[in-house]
Amino acid sequence: MKKIKEILGGLWKIYVLLWFTILLMIAYPFYLIFCLNEKHFNKGFNLLVAHTRVLMILTGIFMDVKNKHYIKKGESYVIAPNHSSYLDIIILYQTFSQYFVFMGKKELANVPVFNVFFKKMNITVDRKSIRDGKRSMIRCGEELDKGHSVVLFPEGTISAKVPTMLRFKNGAFKLAIEKQVPIIPITFLTNYKRLEMAGLFSGKASPGIAKAVIHEPIPTKGMTEKDIPFLSDKVFNIINDELLAYQNR
Repeated sequence: MKKIKEILGGLWKIYVLLWFTILLMIAYPFYLIFCLNEKHFNKGFNLLVAHTRVLMILTGIFMDVKNKHYIKKGESYVIAPNHSSYLDIIILYQTFSQYFVFMGKKELANVPVFNVFFKKMNITVDRKSIRDGKRSMIRCGEELDKGHSVVLFPEGTISAKVPTMLRFKNGAFKLAIEKQVPIIPITFLTNYKRLEMAGLFSGKASPGIAKAVIHEPIPTKGMTEKDIPFLSDKVFNIINDELLAYQNR
């Protein structure tokens, strides 16, 4: 039975990839215009929101987002979700629909066509380079100064034991404190069930509901660098407690 589910999941992965490619190729000329010129970044972002919504409908993924009222229009945040699946990136655009800039690994900038999102609008980082890490954090700070929110996955990568999280890195918390902006924890509860990081015909993969919980923003005004461990632990515990509560239902 498990193998049959994995085979069906593999076929669904191919179906998702097919629709992702078709929709991206249709929208690509518009992305070329919108994502390569800063004055059009908002249009590129809005197209991404619409693009990902259509993709999710066509592939049978439906959102259940709690606490959207915590997001205040015109407010900039450091957004800190747990990272459990490649779907996290797509689902972010349906979870947090106010303009944000996403920071991802530098390898994303090498993917043909898809790399249009990381030429100028979003931010790449070489996780093995201290120098590039500093450059990317400076760029994140500049985006916050412009009033834009920034998404950083505190784990840095996807855990091999999802939904169990990896230890958080300090970048997101250091950035929030330096810029004195609120940090919003987000818990993705079921993304790994929709698309688990495994081989084509192995691991969990299926249409269904993608559940997300937006937690109350944590203010950082008055915090200093010495508060980074406290803030990191607080965000980790908020997300982890939500994960554990969901698993124990």
